[in-house]
Amino acid sequence: MSSAEEALAAADEALGRLDVDGMVAHLSTAIQGFTAEGRPCQAAMACVRLGEVFAHLMGNLTAARAWFTRARRLVADQPPCLEQGWVAVAAMGCDVNDPDELLAAAELALDRARRFGDVNLETKALADGGLAHVQAGRIAEGMALLDEAMALACGPADDADAAAKSVCSFFTACYFSTDLERADTWTGLLRGRGLIGLDPGGPVFLSSHCDRLQAKLLVELGRWGEAEAVLTRAQADFTAAMHTPAWHPELGLAELRVRQGRLADAEVLLLGKDQLLEALLPAARLHLARGDNALARAAAQRGLRSAGADRLRAVELLGVLVEAELAVGDLEAARSACEGMAERVDGLDVPSLRARAAAAQAQVLAASGDVDGAVAVVEPALDELDPGRLPWQRALLLLHLARLRESAGDLAAATLDAKAAVALLDGLDVALAPVDRAVLERLGLPADPSGPSPAAAPPATAVLAQDGGWWTASHEGVGVRLRDTKGLRYLAELVSNPGVERHALDLVDRVEGVTPGAVSRRGLGDAGSLLDTQARAAYRRRIEELRAEIEDAFAADQIEAAEARQAELDLLVQQLAQAFGLGGRARAAGSAAERARLNVTRALRAAIAKVGEALPGPGAVLDRRVRTGMYCAYDATPDDEVRWIVQS
Repeated sequence: MSSAEEALAAADEALGRLDVDGMVAHLSTAIQGFTAEGRPCQAAMACVRLGEVFAHLMGNLTAARAWFTRARRLVADQPPCLEQGWVAVAAMGCDVNDPDELLAAAELALDRARRFGDVNLETKALADGGLAHVQAGRIAEGMALLDEAMALACGPADDADAAAKSVCSFFTACYFSTDLERADTWTGLLRGRGLIGLDPGGPVFLSSHCDRLQAKLLVELGRWGEAEAVLTRAQADFTAAMHTPAWHPELGLAELRVRQGRLADAEVLLLGKDQLLEALLPAARLHLARGDNALARAAAQRGLRSAGADRLRAVELLGVLVEAELAVGDLEAARSACEGMAERVDGLDVPSLRARAAAAQAQVLAASGDVDGAVAVVEPALDELDPGRLPWQRALLLLHLARLRESAGDLAAATLDAKAAVALLDGLDVALAPVDRAVLERLGLPADPSGPSPAAAPPATAVLAQDGGWWTASHEGVGVRLRDTKGLRYLAELVSNPGVERHALDLVDRVEGVTPGAVSRRGLGDAGSLLDTQARAAYRRRIEELRAEIEDAFAADQIEAAEARQAELDLLVQQLAQAFGLGGRARAAGSAAERARLNVTRALRAAIAKVGEALPGPGAVLDRRVRTGMYCAYDATPDDEVRWIVQS
């Protein structure tokens, strides 16, 4: 046995101990040894293994791509061989953003697999090729290949690792094409084969992938509480088995948190993951929800560059881009993005994506002053959405139509559309965005999906209003004037955005403001280096810039430049994570965030107590529903006897 082969054996032993550093060292030695011995094919396969360590055990896709690139170079000039096939599909299918690139690699691998009779490589090549076709919009063709791959995975294929990667491509294709029935058809067989389960490695990874698919279905059905339970359990199962974060459940939870308005939670879940195209879409939506339109636009544009010919994900990213461009008033850019959506959904048999494209087109037409044209676009899109399969999306499109008709002055038709939306929402466990709640309130309908029926008496309203240096809290003709305090301003900020979490630092900055160029009061006296709102925003912008620069460097084949930028990015992500207190890091007693938490909590509770002295019933609702701590929110429910609003 040569020294290189001994190093490979040592890497296997390190894998058994989950000794990542040992694996990296031994595989590096093996690569050097095989190269020195003039055995490029063996060196290439060692490069593939090292790339997998960086990708799957260390979460560093930049380093992984560098090793996969080196592997391809090592075998490029060799006569046709099996190693060329394995190197071509070394990356997980879902980690290859451009379906054209993925398809070319899969076709090369399929040729080598069939030429040399390797059924395991054939399985991986068929699955990756199928995923590429699906992402490019050739769904029937792609799913046929994926079905063939799953048949091999459940039959003669005996390489569990290759089969697991093939199943991952299958689930990814089902996720983005919303073909959840096909996923369900194969899941039982895959479990019986031992490919899905709670055992460490591939089984628990695929189990979490499957759970994310199930959660997506539950979200579309409006059963968000069930979806959250599925994802939380999957997250716990994966962590127990692998002792590392579970990125499939965490991405699913992040998507759900953005929908719920729990933006700080979503950012924590996404932090450091937006190197993945699957994480980029929820990250872009998070920026949009925050009102950071420039960052949402940058993230969407980066995703579009990476996605290449991927029609399915491009439609979603272009939808974010349309909203971001409209938010900053660039109608021409929004129109261009909308045209891109229309081009990509043309002939695409995915009703949910076609509906999103129609909604975006209607937004652009309405912003251009053509409300009638917008209505004409939305009406046929509604007909494509099965209320039994996509009730949540159909309800949102109905509310969109109601807003359009309302703006055209047709209140009767707007009310009919809104009532149809309420009928769909009745019993769903979802959270409405402020714009959707507002149209229901203006039309005299219940603004909470699970709230009372239109005929039932609405809850009484309590009002918080500011007048100069005073505030008035009133309810059913009884009012009290209170001198302006920070606590009342914090309270007004939360009540104005029911269900939306605010980090204590963000709440302080929103209410008190941040003087440009001034020394951050939150940075003084810190035992750590916590970041204020402005600093966190700057970090987010720089992280997005670095992600784009890394992609550009890879496109120009500048591997060292990409790795250098990745090192800077890793440092920024670590510092941003510390600002959120991730990973069990202890906060110093005098830290900025801890001071903000204590001060905001005291101020809010004092303000609520003052309101409660004069208005006991409404004050008790505030006392129950205002959540304080590091993250604060006004969590109103339809069962509350009083609904608080802020009157400007």
